[in-house]
Amino acid sequence: MEDQEMQLKVKRVTDKFTESMYLLANEPSVALYRLQEHVRRSLPELVQHKTDMQSWEEQSQGAIYTVEYACSAVKSMTNSSLYFKSIDGLLRQAISMKEQIVASQGRSSSETSPSPIPPVTPPHLSSTSP
Repeated sequence: MEDQEMQLKVKRVTDKFTESMYLLANEPSVALYRLQEHVRRSLPELVQHKTDMQSWEEQSQGAIYTVEYACSAVKSMTNSSLYFKSIDGLLRQAISMKEQIVASQGRSSSETSPSPIPPVTPPHLSSTSP
């Protein structure tokens, strides 16, 4: 009986040992196979996401450049108000000088022949400052 019992125990030990060896031998390869399978399935989707992200990045870089350019244009417009005021003053001086020239020419021509119509200044030029 002991011999039979011993054989049963030896068989159990060898079976467990064989099963353990089988699991140790095959488990890493199964894990690697599953990993490879996962990568093969998910890689095309990841590549598509990457290309989409690159496209969105290019579009947003273009939009950022456009916004920065618009901001700089607005800033330069606000800085140009000083130049427009200077141009306004110079135009007013030029109009005043032209009126003086016309008036002096009118006086010189009126000395030779009297003019029935006096020179008229436009209403928008009659004010001196805004």
